[in-house]
Amino acid sequence: MLPERYAPVLFGFILSGLMSLVVSAIATFRAAGPRADFLPLWLGAWLSAWLIAFPLVLLVAPVTRRIVQRLAGAPAGPGR
Repeated sequence: MLPERYAPVLFGFILSGLMSLVVSAIATFRAAGPRADFLPLWLGAWLSAWLIAFPLVLLVAPVTRRIVQRLAGAPAGPGR
């Protein structure tokens, strides 16, 4: 088990992985359609997207927390 201080990074890693997986599947399907090589096309698109999504999530998460806190009065969460 990882120490609690790694929770925000682990959250960003998992969230960016799952979101980029779904979005790249939709985008790849829309661009290429159903074809025999869909899976390798999708996985390539997903890995490229995840390489960008993960650091981006880490960069924008603090700003997003502050915006949510101002709009909803919600607690700022980890790394206040």
